[in-house]
Amino acid sequence: MFLRPALLACLLLPLALLSPADHALAEKAAPPIVCSADPGWDDPATPRRIYGNTWFVGTCGISALLVTSEEGHILIDGGTAKGGALILANIRALGFKPEDVRAIVFSHEHFDHAGGLAALQAATGAPVLARAPAVDALKRGTADRSDPQFLVSEPFPGVEQVQTIADDEIVKVGPLALQAIPTPGHTLGGTSWTWQSCKAQFCRQIVYADSLTAISDDVYRYSDEAGHPGVLKNFRQTLSRVGALKCDILLTPHPAASDMWSRIGPKASEPLVDTTACRSYAQKATERLEKRLAEEAGAPNHKAEP
Repeated sequence: MFLRPALLACLLLPLALLSPADHALAEKAAPPIVCSADPGWDDPATPRRIYGNTWFVGTCGISALLVTSEEGHILIDGGTAKGGALILANIRALGFKPEDVRAIVFSHEHFDHAGGLAALQAATGAPVLARAPAVDALKRGTADRSDPQFLVSEPFPGVEQVQTIADDEIVKVGPLALQAIPTPGHTLGGTSWTWQSCKAQFCRQIVYADSLTAISDDVYRYSDEAGHPGVLKNFRQTLSRVGALKCDILLTPHPAASDMWSRIGPKASEPLVDTTACRSYAQKATERLEKRLAEEAGAPNHKAEP
């Protein structure tokens, strides 16, 4: 657990929260936005309940989630630098207070998910929590050569307060307990999250699975064991672990990666609950990785790094 007893006591002061019924009214206050099949990352989205105390507060193109309790909330992911303001507006639109966010966690250290973290931290006063491989990149606001997308990655505002958490650590705020699942591959610091949300005493295991795509700049090679020792082995372990997670509801940093807009919102046509979703998500990513490795094997004269 990352919160020390003295700090925890300060953070768990009574919060001036709306009742669940009031939040439900806030959720329905505005006509819902229908997100397109291929939205822009900063296209505004209507905030909405996903299940129980788990809410979508991101944009049409980039996810952000708020997991709530009467003793404080946990925010997952920060969107782009522009998207951070949209996330704050969505939190308020649901009737929640940004200052009641007690911890901020995230999926991976790229600008489209970490760009808004600094502004969100400033607005909430909450620490940003990260596994060790992501800490330096978050503080700098830039990647290094350990990131497959280093040469094409965009910088983002650096985060001042970053607390390091361990692999598989359970982040707790009041009754909330979110487990950090190390999922390196897309980046070294990639982290998935899993927790339970309940509705009418019926609980579902939610998995916010990090991006699993084997995508890089023109220089990086996943098969280069000498240049990137252990990366391929760890990526394969990531795919195996995600596929084996208990998973009632799958959510992803890019909504399109898990067909989120066909499962939530006004145009939902598919069931929200699918206990095979994590396995299917990992299998598709495995196929993409194998295709990428085959391409690397067929391109021995890969471009040299400048």
